Amino acid sequence: MTSVPLADLEARLALAETIAREAGKLALDYFKRRETLIIETKRDPQDVVSIADREVENLIRGRIHTAHPGDSILGEEYGLETGSSGYTWVVDPIDGTSPFVSGMPNWCVSIAVLHDGIPVIGVISAPCHDELYVGAHGKGATLNGKSLKLDASRNIRNAVTGIGANNHVSPAFVAKMVEQVLEAGGNFIRNGSGALMLAYVAAGRLVGYYEPYLHAWDCLAGYCLVKEAGGWYHPFPTEGERLTKGSVVLGAAPGAIGDLKKIAGL
Repeated sequence: MTSVPLADLEARLALAETIAREAGKLALDYFKRRETLIIETKRDPQDVVSIADREVENLIRGRIHTAHPGDSILGEEYGLETGSSGYTWVVDPIDGTSPFVSGMPNWCVSIAVLHDGIPVIGVISAPCHDELYVGAHGKGATLNGKSLKLDASRNIRNAVTGIGANNHVSPAFVAKMVEQVLEAGGNFIRNGSGALMLAYVAAGRLVGYYEPYLHAWDCLAGYCLVKEAGGWYHPFPTEGERLTKGSVVLGAAPGAIGDLKKIAGL
């Protein structure tokens, strides 16, 4: 595991919490007046973006630039800015834009910090639920200040599994995922935000989350939270340009690791 200077970790953790609260407040303001937003599409009609996503990411980038100008930043809307410090912030200003613009509360602000390619800080703000998830290497994970620790007795047969999919994956593959979860005796939900569902894994609300193709900004903060709560995640490739590409995403509580790795073919 990576070794992070404590002062560096604590400074960036405090900043990530502050930024997440501020970004969440801005995003919530846009959410409350979402009828005024102009919605654009990206890859397909289900992949949407608005000025809210861009303005929230601009806020986050600005705060990071001011405090740590040598850090790299990867954001969903504006891509990768390379720094020299060895730290990389990975940001999704609004994960779950489709629920966001449709008036559903299943969205969040996701902020991760990598050191040597490993997520060492994960902060997720879910403003509609007034929830702030915070995790950092060696410091555990919390929800609104309350410590999170996963129950090893929960598995896919006695708890709920989260799954996700997008148009990078064929309908037949998605159907097979669902079939495998059900055949294993499980049940599932999908809420439209991979980051939020990984936060729910850390909180013990879900026993795992699997999506065949997802980007770094959707999962790395959640991965840190899951790990610090006592769970496991499938490593995301963070070397060079791989960080900007999609990959399989799987995070699980201890009792669900074996079953979900089998379903994911890992």
